[in-house]
Amino acid sequence: MNSDSKVTTSPLSSMSTPTDPDFKQQIQAICGENVMSCYQCGECTAGCPAAFSMDIAPNQVLRLAQAGFKDDVLTSSAIWLCAGCETCATRCPRGVALSKVMDACRQISVAEGKVAKDQRNVLKMHEEMLRQIQTFGRVHEISMIAAFKMRTGRFFDDVFAGIQMFLKGKLGLIPSVIKGRKEVKELFDKQ
Repeated sequence: MNSDSKVTTSPLSSMSTPTDPDFKQQIQAICGENVMSCYQCGECTAGCPAAFSMDIAPNQVLRLAQAGFKDDVLTSSAIWLCAGCETCATRCPRGVALSKVMDACRQISVAEGKVAKDQRNVLKMHEEMLRQIQTFGRVHEISMIAAFKMRTGRFFDDVFAGIQMFLKGKLGLIPSVIKGRKEVKELFDKQ
């Protein structure tokens, strides 16, 4: 790994001290994944399309969780940058679905108020996307981006890209609604 890489070479070398030895059980209670199954082969990181932008490599997130470094995991960008593509689970020889672990860590981070300051806009986008799905049964991009821009105050960051997408017919003005919208809403209401 070169010195310009954002990913640390050892997950424990620059971290603080373990804060919660029961963190792995907390993750398992939420998502059903046993983080202790991981033996650090690195297949998840090798196949992860988002690993290049993470501060902690995907396999290192698991290692930190195994060792009880809860605060380091919950405040990392890695848990917010996971796309949930399941490439990690497909490649894992132990069958660990790391994307489920990342999702559980996001839930814990929000519940415990440990979302890193530089990841709060990612959280806002995540919340808005879920609100869109609850409302329409799917994401309506223009509504979602408009609401996100209102929440963050970042109105003109990517306005030219948005105009280009609209002109190419990639963004619809009117949201489409799925047939099972009521059932989708009920799923959200159960939580």
